[in-house]
Amino acid sequence: MIFETANLQANEIYRLLNGGVTPRPIAWISTLSVDGVANLAPYSFFNVASCNPPILWYSQVNPRTGQDKDTLRNLIETKECVVHIVNTQLLEKMNLSCAALPSEQSEFDFAEIESCPSHGVKPLSVKGSMIRYECHLREVIQLSSLPSGGTVVLLDVKSIYVDDRLWQADTGMIDQQQLDSVGRMGGEFYSFTTELQALKRP
Repeated sequence: MIFETANLQANEIYRLLNGGVTPRPIAWISTLSVDGVANLAPYSFFNVASCNPPILWYSQVNPRTGQDKDTLRNLIETKECVVHIVNTQLLEKMNLSCAALPSEQSEFDFAEIESCPSHGVKPLSVKGSMIRYECHLREVIQLSSLPSGGTVVLLDVKSIYVDDRLWQADTGMIDQQQLDSVGRMGGEFYSFTTELQALKRP
């Protein structure tokens, strides 16, 4: 079956992209508003943009209201965030943080998520997260202002926290078995990394 995107509604395109481009890594992003409210929200349109310099990106799918989400608004105003990698132990809490809360209410409080100070930025870190990327805002690229359009956000990585249980000093790598990261699928589904297969490159 072939779908011509010119003949589809935005919600139909969303389902085809969201349900097919899988699994997607999840960026659980904490920011701080100018009023001091700690915000926390997950984004699965997310990945590495560059290693030298280290840059992450995520994309905000524009809400129907036409207003930016709290994460992007806070980033534009305060320039800092922490990107957390989600594992199975954090999945339920992460899902609770998806709730549509007023800007003056913190997801940390709503979902009873334990926090801790970050290393070099003001936004709080999720204490249970085993991988955290502390970032400064680099650039905001609005691809479309329409509902379901995308706004790409580039983030300069300033410091990286790796839980000691994950760090393999002999290889200088993160233990992929212990990481236990979760991926986003289409609809309400998630994928797990409980079964891994290593393949040597030719």
